[in-house]
Amino acid sequence: MTDTAAVSKPAANPLIELLITLIVPSLILMKLSGPEDMGAVNALLLALAFPLAWGVRDFLARRKLNLFAALGLVSILLTGGIGLLQLDTQWLAIKEAAVPGLIGLAVVVSAYIGKPLVRVLLFSPALMNVERIQQSLDQRGTGDVFEARLKTATWMLGGSFFFSAVMNYILATWIVVSPAGTAAFNEELGRLTLLSYPMIALPSMLIMAAVLYYLTRSIRELAGLKLAEALKH
Repeated sequence: MTDTAAVSKPAANPLIELLITLIVPSLILMKLSGPEDMGAVNALLLALAFPLAWGVRDFLARRKLNLFAALGLVSILLTGGIGLLQLDTQWLAIKEAAVPGLIGLAVVVSAYIGKPLVRVLLFSPALMNVERIQQSLDQRGTGDVFEARLKTATWMLGGSFFFSAVMNYILATWIVVSPAGTAAFNEELGRLTLLSYPMIALPSMLIMAAVLYYLTRSIRELAGLKLAEALKH
């Protein structure tokens, strides 16, 4: 299967993805971890199986490795390892902060080396009509100014990941306090998973939307293109 075919595949229903990767695993952890139910270990394994299977399914369907999906799968495996090996819960907080923190670091470093990752994440041919925008910038002689704006947008994007890292750590240390491998640990992990979406993911999405707005406004000012003209059709 070619990359073109992979890109042409319809996007997964976000509600189904949310149900499989967030809601169902959280409910399993909170409701089925007791000794009279599945037990802590079995419930943890079943809960982790849902997002893991979804990630593998997405990879097989697209035949293309997504960096963020890969990091998500690594995060799931690390969570399982912490629970099954009954490590100190501090490692869970470190893991929760490390994944977005490393992404944020990579984003910031990309701005330093002159290859801002915002080109891959937001200003990409999959989302924007990059060729048309670049032609308009060249005609107006505003290419250098736009490159500076891309670097600023990259810093803003990195900030959103650092925000997630800090909030992940605070939320994990606040909620998960029971020893790993216990039913209480699973229940707290389920609550952490549910609360992380409204308290971390949504604010991060708002920051991402602000970065996208800054980018589209820059395109309008420097390339003279409206949003409908800048987006890829």
